[in-house]
Amino acid sequence: MTETTPEIIAELTAALDQIIDPITSKGLVAAGRAAPPRLADGRAGVILDVTGLNAESRTALEAQIKEKLGAFAGVAEVRVAMTSSKGAAGAVKRAKLIAVASGKGGVGKSTVSANLAVALARLGAKVGVIDADIYGPSQPRLLGIEGIRPTTKDNKLEPVASPYGVSLLSMGQIVKDGQAMAWRGPMASNALGQLVDGAWGDMDYLIVDMPPGTGDVQLSMVQKHKPDGVVIVSTPQDIALMDATRAIDLFNTAHVPIIGLIENMAGYQCPHCGEVSDPFGHGGAEAAAKVCGIPFLGRVPLELSIRMASDAGEPPAASSDEPHFAALAAKIANWEPKP
Repeated sequence: MTETTPEIIAELTAALDQIIDPITSKGLVAAGRAAPPRLADGRAGVILDVTGLNAESRTALEAQIKEKLGAFAGVAEVRVAMTSSKGAAGAVKRAKLIAVASGKGGVGKSTVSANLAVALARLGAKVGVIDADIYGPSQPRLLGIEGIRPTTKDNKLEPVASPYGVSLLSMGQIVKDGQAMAWRGPMASNALGQLVDGAWGDMDYLIVDMPPGTGDVQLSMVQKHKPDGVVIVSTPQDIALMDATRAIDLFNTAHVPIIGLIENMAGYQCPHCGEVSDPFGHGGAEAAAKVCGIPFLGRVPLELSIRMASDAGEPPAASSDEPHFAALAAKIANWEPKP
């Protein structure tokens, strides 16, 4: 086991879930005690929520985790980080906030956001999606829950569960279909705050589908809600990459860690003759990532099946044999910001 793959993460997650939580008698993942492990350079990392456990139980669980995961070939070391759902001030543990951004529209950022969220959920994580594209929300359709309005709890919006293991809050669930949101910056920023501060409960990840560009919503996001990391989406097209570098500069200036760059619509294979063409160019995003000094996460091809499934509210990542988003999600699950 020298390469981290979605299959390896799934196997480690399944092994982790064989260990029983002493309070709920469920597996650690099913009980919400642990998220899918991370694996890098032979080191497996597990975050263990020890709320309500005494010292003896904590020690026993740590030993079981190290024994179980350490038995896998390629795992040289197992690290267990123990956290509590409530800190000294009684604050609920914060989900990892991952923004998905682009420098311009039309690069498939929302499709990538939805499918990354679904792919992370398939790895065993608890995932929510915040549709921060206030003026052009599309997540309700992409996740197959158009027309379902969120309720409120304690003056907070309650996310709507999708059929694909992720929950959603979007302005598209609140306004009427086709209604233009002709809002000035402060109104859009207030709407973003309501979505981020929703009644998310115990989530591992909140994936934020950002609007294109570098405007008011982006500034509010980095100033008021500070993402843990950001994924940049671009096509290989030169003009898209120019705008992507502006987005990268914004997040760098705001000291938000860049997880990496995804090249979307990267090559088209003719379903009739099998010939591969590159209508938007080839390799531009990987080269741009190298110039900008950020990781290149991978490519998603231009496929008719992805477009049709997305329009139908059936994320391709929900399929067990989908390779592209699964590989990207595994990289994000293993990402940790540099100290």
